[in-house]
Amino acid sequence: MTDFCSLAGKTALVTGGSRGIGAAIARELAGAGANVTLSYRSGKDEADSVAQETGAQAVQADVADPDQARALVAAAGELDILVNNAGVTRDGLIARMSDDDWSDVLRTNLDGVFHTCRAAARGMMKRRQGSIVNISSVVGVHGNPGQTNYSASKAGIIGFTKALARELGIRGVRANVVAPGYVKTRLTDAIEDEMKELMLANTPLGRFGEPADVAGAVRFLCSDEASFITGEVLLVDGGLGM
Repeated sequence: MTDFCSLAGKTALVTGGSRGIGAAIARELAGAGANVTLSYRSGKDEADSVAQETGAQAVQADVADPDQARALVAAAGELDILVNNAGVTRDGLIARMSDDDWSDVLRTNLDGVFHTCRAAARGMMKRRQGSIVNISSVVGVHGNPGQTNYSASKAGIIGFTKALARELGIRGVRANVVAPGYVKTRLTDAIEDEMKELMLANTPLGRFGEPADVAGAVRFLCSDEASFITGEVLLVDGGLGM
């Protein structure tokens, strides 16, 4: 079926959409027919390039700021789809982790999800439809040394989304999580070769993921074909998290 997982006529917002997984998601949703707004905190040129390529609208916003998140959602229009992908890392062992490295990650990764979901929820509930997909990580399920802040933020997204699904379900709004494993992005490019080999050895499919692997999963969860799925965590990790 050529129209399988079609998003034609739907309005979507993708946060952190200027590069990597976020850009792949913006491309995938636009390719499925959605009218896409993508947000970025920095990297204007990259965001504008993705927007031009996909016919999307690029909006600068720091979702860690509740006012900017609210303005972003308003600029995107009456949303059918919200994908929260914006995130940062500040890796380090806990004995040397600064207060700022802890709070910066939690503010962007977890508070940002709260801010955009709160801003979008009322309109979705009023229209009795909508799909929210929050991007977590396999480390939010299993943890990772040197990433207590990142793991905490991504685990928080899972708990938040499950509660959100229970709140909004009665109004026809769905909320799900996609938890990627190790995907080829700038973040994984910086990983030492020895650690990469260990990751691959523990991944049954024997490869890193591609941003498009995550984007396809997001598209499915945003589509009507997933209309009876809510509160779920979909690991896109090559089997790493089994």
